[in-house]
Amino acid sequence: MKVLIKDIRESLEGFADKKRIEFAKRSYPTKMHVIGVTVPNVKVVLKELKKKTKSLKTQEKLDLIRRLIDEDVFELQQLAFEYLQSEKNLYKSLSEEFIESIEKNLDNWISVDYFGAIVVGSAWRENIIGTEKVKNYLKSDDYWIRRLAVVATISLNQKARGGLGDSKRTLEICKLVVDDHQEMIVKALSWALRELAKIDKEPVIQFIKENENRLHKKVLREVKNKIETGLKN
Repeated sequence: MKVLIKDIRESLEGFADKKRIEFAKRSYPTKMHVIGVTVPNVKVVLKELKKKTKSLKTQEKLDLIRRLIDEDVFELQQLAFEYLQSEKNLYKSLSEEFIESIEKNLDNWISVDYFGAIVVGSAWRENIIGTEKVKNYLKSDDYWIRRLAVVATISLNQKARGGLGDSKRTLEICKLVVDDHQEMIVKALSWALRELAKIDKEPVIQFIKENENRLHKKVLREVKNKIETGLKN
């Protein structure tokens, strides 16, 4: 496994770009080491990784994901999440213990959104974890951790992620952050409501009416525009 991770890291380093590193510092600063690889090139390495791990058993693949994340390298974390998303059969083998073991370095919006939607959201959708587990993230003083709880609702509603629509669980989380006007939470709440509105408008319309005096104006503007015009702005 060590040799595999070393080879994959070297593949990523072959795509290193100083401009991408500077972009990362501005757009998603993190305490992790950043190699400087664009998303398309991460996906090139993902194809390589999938070929090399085709014969691995489920638990070995999950162990690989954990080990990639333990390297504390942004692109290896990103690759691990992309790998999990591409190996959909792994979702059934996720556990709360495994999720907690990879719950680290969540200090920027890309890592948080990957973890929230791909890991937590998918496990929640498949009833591997319950709503109380997701709610617990909202108790954190760290706004990134609170954000991931809201982003997790995306997997309940976004068709591309296997969501079929779940207004009950989505709004159960959304109502808990109505008064949280931290920028990253506001953006996540707007996103969550807009995704639900694509599948089920009426509960979103009712939610907006009931909380209009408390919701941030950005949420009101973007969600109303989505409902009325189909556009964000």
